Amino acid sequence: MEIESIEVRSATDADLAALVALWEAAGLTRPWNDPAEDIAFARRGPASDVLVGTSEGRIVASVMVGHDGHRGAVYYVSADPALRAQGLGRRIMAAAEDWLRERGVWKLNLMVRRGNEAATGFYAALDYAQDEVVVMSKRLREG
Repeated sequence: MEIESIEVRSATDADLAALVALWEAAGLTRPWNDPAEDIAFARRGPASDVLVGTSEGRIVASVMVGHDGHRGAVYYVSADPALRAQGLGRRIMAAAEDWLRERGVWKLNLMVRRGNEAATGFYAALDYAQDEVVVMSKRLREG
């Protein structure tokens, strides 16, 4: 299937199963994160959303985007693995950047798991650079 263009919009309740399936196919889900819960959490916040790219009524790309009032972040950046190398990742990232710009956010941070050179290369091609920072985290609940 050749994708000419995609329509980007906010995810709806009806998109849940297709979104989770896309994230699973793209290898983004982890046992300690419930993707349906992550989607619901992002969609109900005033400073976050889940954007989907659709083609012919089918979800082919997605991104979770949000900000903390200072910096933006993206998660679950995905493109249908069967449709890779058609610019879907680039287009959904552009939509996330636009979403942030519209809200006055001037910097976007993202995290890539160590060893994921394909993702690092993808973001480098979009003019992202590695910062000299250490990302630290603490789980506030088991899960």
